[in-house]
Amino acid sequence: MTDPEIYDGLTSILRQVFDDPELVATPDLSAHDVAEWDSFNHINIVVASEMRFGVSFRSSELEDLKNVGDFVALIRDKKAA
Repeated sequence: MTDPEIYDGLTSILRQVFDDPELVATPDLSAHDVAEWDSFNHINIVVASEMRFGVSFRSSELEDLKNVGDFVALIRDKKAA
């Protein structure tokens, strides 16, 4: 799976979770950039990503993420394993 495919999938997830058709997943995008990105929506993003990409995340892996770019790298690494 390529990074552009992962970004496209995350864009779809973010648009659905936040009900914002204009939202685009970019490497620097973080929870600080989206007012509605609270802990509940964070869990929704993680669960939707696990389902969409067929991966599972450990809490410790998610704690180190700073932005969407980090999340894409994590997904890519899990898909390659």
